[in-house]
Amino acid sequence: METYTALRQFADSWALLAMTLFFIGVVIFAFRPGSRKQADNAARIPLEDE
Repeated sequence: METYTALRQFADSWALLAMTLFFIGVVIFAFRPGSRKQADNAARIPLEDE
């Protein structure tokens, strides 16, 4: 039961902080200047003829 308690405390503190920072990083990456053009180009790839 000691392992469960340690993992639970880790998940409640540092893991939550890490997931929050990762989410903030993804949002900043997605909304950075210039990303609209790259996203539009990537969205058109399946529709292009070879």
